[in-house]
Amino acid sequence: MTHIKTCIINCLTLAALLIVSPAFSASDDAKKLNRHTGSGDPVAGKAKSQICQGCHGVNGNSLDEFMPKLAGQYDEYIIKQMKNYLAGIRSHEIMNGMASPLSDQDIADIGAYFSKQEIMKGRGWTNDERGVEIYTKGGDRSKMVMTCLHCHGERGKGLDQSTAMYPVIGGQHKAYLVKQMVDFREDDRLNSPNTIMNKIVRSLSDKDIEAVSEYLSVQ
Repeated sequence: MTHIKTCIINCLTLAALLIVSPAFSASDDAKKLNRHTGSGDPVAGKAKSQICQGCHGVNGNSLDEFMPKLAGQYDEYIIKQMKNYLAGIRSHEIMNGMASPLSDQDIADIGAYFSKQEIMKGRGWTNDERGVEIYTKGGDRSKMVMTCLHCHGERGKGLDQSTAMYPVIGGQHKAYLVKQMVDFREDDRLNSPNTIMNKIVRSLSDKDIEAVSEYLSVQ
């Protein structure tokens, strides 16, 4: 696939270069909630994250809609995903290989770096009422769809440090969100806490997933 080939080329190039990123900044959302909850060093993580930047962007704001933004993500969540790739619990054409040479400290530092970046921002405004309904009110009550904001917070920007196992998803790429929710629904991805995501999205149709992903992608 084109985006995968592009990312591989970019990663190999960036691994050999020193990339200087802008200083840490904080949006209103970032000021409300500290997403760096671990012991990783964001300064060390800046250099170590060069291998990640080809796909995820210098500051964690990827340009490829199938590669997740990491800017302002909980470091605890990033660490968990990286360790899941290392253990083979989660599978991806690129990430399993990229994670393999990294130590626990490397992973913690990289997670800290991305968690300190200005939180990911969406692409604008939507009037998709179905997406708003599913995210904020649980959608169709007859389907027993839990309200998403109970875990992911208002507008998907995170709830609090105690729920860092549930990622920031507000402002994430729509295509990436759709893919992950479909994977959870089809049990192609099984690494959410107690497989809660598999249970929650089981009753969502393709149109439901499209709608809530649209809503979140603009936040």
